[in-house]
Amino acid sequence: MDVAGPRVYGIAAEGADVVAVIRRGPTDWCEVGRWDVAAGVYEPGGRLHGRIYPQRCDLSPDGAWLCYFALQPAARWELGPTYVAISRLPWLFALAAWRTDGTWTRGVHFVSDPSLRDVAPADHGSVRYDRLGAGLAPTPAASYAVERRRGWTEAPGSPPRNRDDVWDDRRAEVVRMRKPHPSEAGLQLEVSGGYAAFRSRGFSTNVAYGIVAGGEPVELAGVQWADWASDGRLLVATAGGRLETRTGASWHRANELVADLSVARPEASAAPLEARRWL
Repeated sequence: MDVAGPRVYGIAAEGADVVAVIRRGPTDWCEVGRWDVAAGVYEPGGRLHGRIYPQRCDLSPDGAWLCYFALQPAARWELGPTYVAISRLPWLFALAAWRTDGTWTRGVHFVSDPSLRDVAPADHGSVRYDRLGAGLAPTPAASYAVERRRGWTEAPGSPPRNRDDVWDDRRAEVVRMRKPHPSEAGLQLEVSGGYAAFRSRGFSTNVAYGIVAGGEPVELAGVQWADWASDGRLLVATAGGRLETRTGASWHRANELVADLSVARPEASAAPLEARRWL
């Protein structure tokens, strides 16, 4: 798939109608935004001169907190250029952060049990679990890690992982994942193609999304990310950088245009006061 606009990837909250949108473009910049699915509103937020690895990120169940892994070569703080941080969506101000040994990490994710705190004390700031409302755990190495935590499973015929494939990356181009529609039996969304967009390894555009209704998937042309909303609508980021919702009347064209992310904004922005503290 040719991506004419910015690279875009979404992480949906498991308990709220909110999506964390991670946008890359121009090449050396990443931006985070908050998509309020219920209201149909997109709020742009923090921008970083560096790289955010979407498959090593997560969004809290209530959609309030982002946990992200970043590589920022020009960073001038005590943690160095690579780190895991927790911020208030859609900002990137690190309320708590951990240094990492370069990019050799799969990141950290939220768990529903707030008593689970399977991470070391933060190297910068501290985690207010009473505000977080969730626990934290290291993310295991697996293809499509974000999807697996959100109800996607490997499609029939997807090749098994070899026991010695430590990072689950040898089959990256051929793994297929499916997620059932929240209410319509037999209807599924499928994704395949080397982590898609800029998920984990490189910046592959060899990604395909399709709708499965009892047979082979019917491709959603020009789609670089998609997921089901809780009400059954299809949430889409197009190759041109448009955020759309679609309905069963036609999964192949927009029912609503939420935002156009194709306009470049390559500068950092300061987080507001409410994003600089645990509230």
